[in-house]
Amino acid sequence: MAFANSTNTDIITTTIQSRTRALDDNFTNNNALVQRLDQRGNVKPFSGGNVIMQEIAYNDSTTANVNSYSGFELINIQQNSPISAAQFSICQYAAAVTMSGLEMLQNSGEEAFIDLMEGRIEVAEGQLLNRIGSDIYGTGSGNGGKNITGLGTAVPDTPTSGTYGGISRSSFTFWQSKSYSGVTNGGAAVSAANIQQYMTALAIQLVRGRDKADLLVADNNYYQFYVNSLQAIQRVSSEGSAKDVGAGFASLKFYGGGMAADVVLDGGVYTGGDAIGSWAGATANHMWFLNTSHIYLRPHADRRFVPIGGERQAVNQDAVVKLIGWAGNLTTSNCFLQGVLIA
Repeated sequence: MAFANSTNTDIITTTIQSRTRALDDNFTNNNALVQRLDQRGNVKPFSGGNVIMQEIAYNDSTTANVNSYSGFELINIQQNSPISAAQFSICQYAAAVTMSGLEMLQNSGEEAFIDLMEGRIEVAEGQLLNRIGSDIYGTGSGNGGKNITGLGTAVPDTPTSGTYGGISRSSFTFWQSKSYSGVTNGGAAVSAANIQQYMTALAIQLVRGRDKADLLVADNNYYQFYVNSLQAIQRVSSEGSAKDVGAGFASLKFYGGGMAADVVLDGGVYTGGDAIGSWAGATANHMWFLNTSHIYLRPHADRRFVPIGGERQAVNQDAVVKLIGWAGNLTTSNCFLQGVLIA
């Protein structure tokens, strides 16, 4: 079936293709966690398979053979290879760019059409970036379980139960992250008066030698508590180089619990919810303590904000639709060095 202006449909496709790399870059700069992962080289594409496999290493006390010895004492040479893998589903996202035949005719001049088309593409791109960036903080249960397996499951409020990456947390304690509740563990709800005390208490639990949390992501409430707690000493925003995660984000520093970490806001005008058009940033009353050395963004190598398929037109409509798609998931190789501060 012929389109109202087949030349224009070709322009849509080639324009989306030419914007693919820029859109992928914009994604890494649209979310503080993803930006840090990109800086670490932890955005690792995968090329195929029915699931995403993430290798993990852990201590198995039943096979550990490391010990001291003396003289001719026999040394334990039992195999010690506690290396396994967690598995994650491939999540798919798409945004549609739609042009009616009438719009193509009304904007048949190439310059006018390109202006209209680029506006539509920018809207679709922005919505796609915000949706994925928002789902990174969710549990993966949204939209019928089709969303990214986000921090809500990777670093949950209750880390001693449930399954993550196909591994039972109740059966394997090494797969349990840390959770610190202001009311339960600290004795009072989180506030500007106690947030630093609670942050330090949680941070200490996440240190293993030089391995420690490097990125603290807060919602509006906890970020505001932290800012207010610093007013008396007039601590202001970190002014790192353009490569720092604070570039473009409201960012502070936290020095405590044996670490120096960036504290970033991922909230602002986000209003919460899983419904289309009402996407959330970081979950309300949460501050995640993330060791990004062990967190990965795993996009499919062939589905990183690229056009999906060819021409699409309904049999009874004079319109063309182009899809922009992304596929992948957020994975973790170590959970017990991750934590979350909650109410």
